[in-house]
Amino acid sequence: MWRGGPRGRVRAAIVAACLTLVGITPTLAGRADDTLVIAIEGEIPTLDHLYTTARDTIVVSELTDDGLFYVDPDTLAYVPLAAESYTQIDDTTIDVTIRPGVRFHDGSTLTADDVVYTFNWVIDPATNTNRGRLIANWLDRVERLGPMSVRFHLKHPYPLAIRDMAFSVQLRKAGAYQGTEGKPDPTAQALTLNGVGPYKVTNFQPGKSVTLTRFEDYYAASPKGRPAIKTIIFRTIPDLSTQQAELVSGKVDWMYNVPADVAANIGATGYAVHLTGPTLRINFIPLDAAGLTGADNPLTKRDVRRAMIHAINRPDIVKYLVQGDAEVINSACHPLQFGCEQDVHKYAYDPAEARRLLAKAGYPDGFEFEFWAYRERQVAEAIAADLAKVGIRARLRFVTLTTLNQARKKHRVPAFFASWESGSTADTATIAETHWSMKSDRNLAQDVFVAQRMEAAAKTIDRAERQRLYSEALRRIAEEAYWIPLYTYSQDYLVSKDLAYPVPKDGLPRLFRAHWRAAKAS
Repeated sequence: MWRGGPRGRVRAAIVAACLTLVGITPTLAGRADDTLVIAIEGEIPTLDHLYTTARDTIVVSELTDDGLFYVDPDTLAYVPLAAESYTQIDDTTIDVTIRPGVRFHDGSTLTADDVVYTFNWVIDPATNTNRGRLIANWLDRVERLGPMSVRFHLKHPYPLAIRDMAFSVQLRKAGAYQGTEGKPDPTAQALTLNGVGPYKVTNFQPGKSVTLTRFEDYYAASPKGRPAIKTIIFRTIPDLSTQQAELVSGKVDWMYNVPADVAANIGATGYAVHLTGPTLRINFIPLDAAGLTGADNPLTKRDVRRAMIHAINRPDIVKYLVQGDAEVINSACHPLQFGCEQDVHKYAYDPAEARRLLAKAGYPDGFEFEFWAYRERQVAEAIAADLAKVGIRARLRFVTLTTLNQARKKHRVPAFFASWESGSTADTATIAETHWSMKSDRNLAQDVFVAQRMEAAAKTIDRAERQRLYSEALRRIAEEAYWIPLYTYSQDYLVSKDLAYPVPKDGLPRLFRAHWRAAKAS
């Protein structure tokens, strides 16, 4: 259906170009000097995760930083990291005991004073940390109970408190942001980071490279374990074909965000190993069921919305365009997320049923509507083409994300091609709070039943009750066809044949788990 074409020719050209650039036999330099070289597309302007959400900086931060808690990459469960243990005293009180022997890269020991300082800094609106507002929404204050214990006082019950401590708050030494003349300096950790992670920064050239060296005093009891590789270097290489050429020539050992077909083609050459695994990103299309763009909008009719889902050949889009380990989804969340009910109304690809539903709704000849998109043009065009086959004429408006966001706030968008990554969080709450609040301009359904259940689930720590609430909401969303659920994404990697890299379930690279394969006997 969408096999080959311009996209396939471009990918083939990239593969051919990078192989042409390789004029030498791949070397074993990485394993020989115990240095893992990572190719990334973007620039790393800061080392401080507290002040950025850039994906590559987060990947570096997984190596240089630890929070109180950690997401186990195999189970996606939250486990103590720099914390030794915690106790949920009541719905709004959490006591945390700090793990003994945790050291900062400057050699000092982590204590309760450092934890209190870190969280106070994060939630202080004057410091303007990236996640400060999010944390301050639920955290009232942190109290020092003793040299190695703290108490978190929450403003209200919040089931994702441990998640936020794991993902959003990396520990800083008390006074870390103290600038000259006694004034606080939010940039103090941007270029020279003093973290507690398994690697320390030994060289940083902003926008070019970061060199990390294994921290030999990293605490032995860490769930992350002791890293096997001594040195890791991140190199910014914006061009995809150049990254691949460097990989197959032995100058790079690991790269990610590789298009699935390119990764498969390079892997088939034997120059590198193609790995693939899931991420928590999904794609979907919210539909203006509430009539925000006009009461006469055809999308306000359930049969029309259902017809649109039946009309789109989601299996073929996944097979030929998205590829990799991507899968069609039926619910308004990722199947790996807690609370993501799968027993919902499902819509098979059925153009005949789509036409029947359109006629029933009063549109036997179809209708025309604006379909907004800002990414993955080829997929958006394929969706529009499928809709056209049953008489639904989508006028594709391909714009920037900023333009789309502005238009949606003004209620000018009847349907849009959306994507959501959930911050690598395996919990439906990360979608619920953004897309189904009655206050959110992303919520084109404006269904009070759904909004109330999503909001209630976000304010109870009872897992069974949360699951029940999400189930009711997600079943309603599917029954009413408020979204066109599309597919999950996969993450594709190319790695050196000498490197063993355990692929995570959530798509967040954890390179401290990598190790060199045993050398083959000659």
